[in-house]
Amino acid sequence: MADLPAHVLFGAAYYHEYRPPYGTAPAEDQLKTDLDLMTEARFTVIRVGESVWSTWEPDNGVFDLDWLQPVLDGAHARGISVILGTPTYAVPPWLARQYPEIAGERRTGERIGWGARQEVDYTHPAFLFHAERVTRRILARYAQHPAVIGFQVDNEPGLELFHNHGVFQRFVDHLRHTYGDVETLNREWGLVYWSHRLTTWADLWTPDGNTQPQYDVAWRAFQARLTTEFVAWQADIVRAYSRPDQFVTTCVSYVRPGIEDHELNEALDIAAGNPYYAMQDGLQHDERAWAVSRIGDWMYSSRQAPFLVTETNAGSIGAPWNNRPAYDGQWRQAAWALVARGARMIEYWHWHTLHFGAETYVGGILPHSGRPGRTYDELACLGSELEAAGPLVAGLEPDADLTFVHSTPSKWLMQKYPPLADADGGPDADAYDGIFDPFYRGAFDAGRQVRIVHARQLHDPSGERQGPSPEEAAARHPVLVVPALYLAADSMLDWLAAYAHAGGHLVLGPRTGYADHEARVRQEPAPGRLTEAAGASYEELSNLTADIPVRATPGSPLNLPATATATRWIDALTTADADVLAAFDHPHFGRWAAVTTRAHGAGRITCVGTVPGRDLARALATWLAPDACSGWGDLPLPDSVAVSTGTAPDGRRVHVVHNWGWDPVQVTTPMALTDVLEDTSVPAGAPLSLTAWDVHVLVAAADDDAARA
Repeated sequence: MADLPAHVLFGAAYYHEYRPPYGTAPAEDQLKTDLDLMTEARFTVIRVGESVWSTWEPDNGVFDLDWLQPVLDGAHARGISVILGTPTYAVPPWLARQYPEIAGERRTGERIGWGARQEVDYTHPAFLFHAERVTRRILARYAQHPAVIGFQVDNEPGLELFHNHGVFQRFVDHLRHTYGDVETLNREWGLVYWSHRLTTWADLWTPDGNTQPQYDVAWRAFQARLTTEFVAWQADIVRAYSRPDQFVTTCVSYVRPGIEDHELNEALDIAAGNPYYAMQDGLQHDERAWAVSRIGDWMYSSRQAPFLVTETNAGSIGAPWNNRPAYDGQWRQAAWALVARGARMIEYWHWHTLHFGAETYVGGILPHSGRPGRTYDELACLGSELEAAGPLVAGLEPDADLTFVHSTPSKWLMQKYPPLADADGGPDADAYDGIFDPFYRGAFDAGRQVRIVHARQLHDPSGERQGPSPEEAAARHPVLVVPALYLAADSMLDWLAAYAHAGGHLVLGPRTGYADHEARVRQEPAPGRLTEAAGASYEELSNLTADIPVRATPGSPLNLPATATATRWIDALTTADADVLAAFDHPHFGRWAAVTTRAHGAGRITCVGTVPGRDLARALATWLAPDACSGWGDLPLPDSVAVSTGTAPDGRRVHVVHNWGWDPVQVTTPMALTDVLEDTSVPAGAPLSLTAWDVHVLVAAADDDAARA
């Protein structure tokens, strides 16, 4: 892969082709004005070209490639780099008209109407022919332009799950190659149920009315594989034209239903994504400040490496009725939070607010008037800060006190068959996050940092990927938190047991290990093959309609406040030889343990039999990682203060200190530091003041680095 610039790239998506001239100014004057404003704001990168296939190719085989030249030339003249996008996610109307068969189907035989974006089946040969042709024409013209440092193929792929005839037939072929014969499929999927047994592959029903979980697991994995293949196909085309110093990526929307992000990124040079977040009061520490770090850690997990932010909030992000631009200071706060978790680029969507189209009220850096205002001024300040920080913060390796195991297949299954209810008692399609996120937020509240790994990055039952040995994982990830890993092959659970035996602390949350890789519930007490090692098991479970108190048992190392609660779910844990750390304070549920722990080999296995309330989750994180690696863990930090730390490429330790709230606060520094943005020294034990929505970027003094080493 190409080496990225030795600084955090900073800029925006720029669509000069969308830009109406203001007053009587010609287009070239508007372009000059835009690029000059970008230079003043310390822009170092723009992204172009990915949304306008019908501009590149206004009619079948008729290409207009000249219009982008002034943009690239003007950017290069000002030292602004360019990421060139391929336009395959938004097909032109002539293509939809001439090849109606490329339309995607959300249900079998029901085509998606053309008029938005990503409406096409990107496995269809007609689409692929035209997509390749336009991509090659654009690349042949611009790939060697000196401004272009990388390429984005497609845009937020995986929006739809395609039910087209050809897709379904490929799915049948995939099952045939995987299982060999229908009798094997009947047995593995349990198709005796409700008379679903197949006598021939032609009997396989389409997914529209499917209620068989085993089918859904295979269908979702197959759809994600199609997206991965499509992105890899484009990446191969790009590499035929690119230079060795250019990278290839795609921008991932991590909520898309048709992706498995870590597999998608295997064919790319660097992970990139679009972390949008709630602004204004949504960034209060008591609201969703933690979610910015969470999405940053998720993006890092895609390749277990630094990543690019290809889009994030410039202004309001959403519908015309949801206008909530950031409070002063929040843009730089969120940007620095992402840089602290490994972002090597912060790029906003987008430069100017649109005057037409579906995203008219998705705010850009410039408002509808086109005149620089509050957003521009704040982001120009951020640009100066990133320039001042220079290579120190480019490619930070974020610290982690706890490692969380993520399972996209388990999440897919829980979207259709959720174990949790929503506030109205109906199925909660976000049940996976409803289990995973409270554990993560508890770590954030406790001042502990998190590394997210995908289950298949640790152990791939198929053998396609080589993960770490249990011994290597125990050394690198001393605490492994595994909530909601519902789909887990036997070998995965055996690997987790071996991890604990090798010295790791394995923490099992609700639903983990309950079913195998085919979503078949195990014929043994839960959590399956881990019960003996855990010294605890359960066979009864219950949803909760109200929170119930959780109390620490006598002598428990858990320091639980009186406000500790269990929420939404209970596993009725009984113990064989595990220690009970906490119990439910309830006339019925009180007979079962809430939290158990047991030594296993050189390590330990802890079972958490509920979705922990905020105070229980915080206490768990504090017990699991008593010494925060940031060095700030023993300090009495105000509730609104969060610290993210990491190691710079040159080995120096970087500390990013946030105040996620309105009230000014003061903290005491645990060591001698230098304020990178203000170029001032901060002695150990000195007060550090943060105003409302403030952030400080600090680097440890050289002697402290030596002491830490």
